[in-house]
Amino acid sequence: MTPSRDEIKRRLEHAMELLREFYEGRHRGALARSRRDEDDLFMLLVLSESMGIPNPASYYTLELLPLVMDRFHEWHLRMGMEHSPLDGFRCC
Repeated sequence: MTPSRDEIKRRLEHAMELLREFYEGRHRGALARSRRDEDDLFMLLVLSESMGIPNPASYYTLELLPLVMDRFHEWHLRMGMEHSPLDGFRCC
């Protein structure tokens, strides 16, 4: 009796999950730190013009501001800033 397509798909998804856990499991912390560092750098790039740091790409990053504002509070606390570095902008 051959398994159905749904059964094969379920087995393959389970095997993929096991392989992902095997390869990423030991490095999960390092991957998360690397991702957070990249996100912090991206946030600094997007917000640099607002904080008075010259940004040659500000024309392109200005439209990204609404997308990053929901994570702004977490970011500035992680960067060691107790209060919002943007004048007239309260984040919390």
